[in-house]
Parts: sequence; structure tokens; C-alpha cells
Amino acid sequence: MSFFLETLIGGLMAGMLYSLVALGFVLIFKASGVFNFAQGAMVLFAALAMARFAEWLPAWTGIGNPVLANVMAFIISVAIMFAVAWLVERLVLRHLVNQEGATLLMATLGIAYFLEGVGQTVFGSDIYKIDVGMPKDPVMMLESVFEGGILINKEDFIAALIAAALVGALALFFQKTPTGRALRAVADDHQAAQSIGIPLNRIWVIVWCVAGITALVAGIIWGSKLGVQFSLATVALRALPVVILGGLTSVPGAIIGGLIIGVGEKLSEVYLGPMVGGGIEIWFAYVLALVFLLFRPQGLFGEKIIDRV
Repeated sequence: MSFFLETLIGGLMAGMLYSLVALGFVLIFKASGVFNFAQGAMVLFAALAMARFAEWLPAWTGIGNPVLANVMAFIISVAIMFAVAWLVERLVLRHLVNQEGATLLMATLGIAYFLEGVGQTVFGSDIYKIDVGMPKDPVMMLESVFEGGILINKEDFIAALIAAALVGALALFFQKTPTGRALRAVADDHQAAQSIGIPLNRIWVIVWCVAGITALVAGIIWGSKLGVQFSLATVALRALPVVILGGLTSVPGAIIGGLIIGVGEKLSEVYLGPMVGGGIEIWFAYVLALVFLLFRPQGLFGEKIIDRV
């Protein structure tokens, strides 16, 4: 029983990180009606900024306290992601209002390649580390309840708590505030939203700023676990099944979908992996997403698309 709970908890913690990345996809889609292929590049760019400024600031300013250096690097990285959001709206989205979805999709691909190129030029292409002080040693919990206790990785547990807090705060913000309602109106019809006084440009900047913050937090967490390298941009691919499962328009769907995928990957790896020869955790999520595309393409919480003729 304790081994099963270890696997289950590990899956839930991984699922929260997937939800955090998937949330960036959902927010951009709700605001512009386009799938943002630049989300992975944003995670990489934000993580590179955090890692490099945490390294550069002590040399530039003489800061000897690593905690203070990390805080300042985080603030600078937030400002950079806000600047990226403003530039994306100013230079790209503003000129593509009411364009076809394919046009906006290609625009996000261009943004992705631009961010990857600029990140490599400005910050370098080596492997960098992010050390924000999260403990990496495992710890035994609930020893009095289960024989032998449950082994939990402290870093994964803290990362999951941070991701859960951010996801919960954003879900409340976008569901319970006028900005959240404005998001839905903008996604449905740009011109109609503008005609009732919704500032389209401001909404897009807000959403891309929030997506930038989620990308930064996800980049810090994944960078702390795996190191900051250019393969980090592919972390967004791990969130694609989450978005498909939960629904492109649903913030709660991103959360539930992430938890389902995380738990499914861990359980399949442990209990089905030995029977199929291993590697099932790599493709399990994509097979599950394919099943949903066949039978429920809008996802668990997505809205059905009805075309009237």
C-alpha cells in the first residue's frame, strides 16, 4: 500500500508541474483563440534569464548573499517577461486582429524561434543551473501510519506546492474577475469585444504577462531539477496531452488534466512498464490524448464547437 501511495503522490506532484505549463497554453488560447507554440520557448527563455542573472549579479554588484541574488534575478526576469509580452502585443498581435487562426498560429511559431535565437545569443547555449535553495534529499513521511513510511522527494513536494498555489491563484483570478470575463469575450470575437469597450490590446498584454510568469515559474522548477538547457523548450510538449485532455478553453481542465496525466504516467510506468518492456511513461500520455481526440475532441471540460449552417 505504501509503495502505491508513493507512486500516486509522485504522479500528483508531476501532474501539478504539467498543469502549470498547460495553463500558459489555455490562457493564450482563451485570449486570442490560437494555440501558442511559443510557450515552450517562453519557459526556456525565462529560465535562461533567471539562471544567467543569478550568476551575473554577484559579479556586477558584489552581492554575496545568494538568496538576495536569486530574488533580484527573479525580479529582473519578471520584468523581462513583461517586456516580451508588451513587444509581442505591440509588434505582432496588434497587426493580426481578426486574422485567420492559421495566421496567428504561424505568428506564435515565429515568436518561438525568435525567443530561442535571442536566448542563445544573449544568454549562451551551455547548460546552466538554477539553485533556489530547494532541498533535494528524500524524506520519509507517515511512518506511524504505514509500515516503512512513504518516501517523498522534498524538491518535488515543494515544487508541487508552488505550482499548486500559482495555478489556484490564477484560476480564481481569471474566473472571478472582470478580466476573466473579458478574456472569454475577446476569444469569441475580437471585433464584438472591442465594440462593447473591452480594450483588446490591454487584455492581450495582461494574458501574455501572466503566461510569461507561469513560464518563468515552470522554468525555475524544471531548471532546478534538470538544469537549464535548450531541451527545456520541449517541456511544453509534455503539456500537450494535458491541454487535449482538459480542454483548450478550461483553466480547471488544465489542472485536472495535469493530475490525470501525471498519475497515469507514474502508475503505467510502475505497473504496466514491466509487461510492455519499459518506456511506457514516454508515450502513455499521448495515447490517452489520442483516445480523447477520437471520442471527445473538446476534452473533459472544453466546450463543444457547434457550427450553424
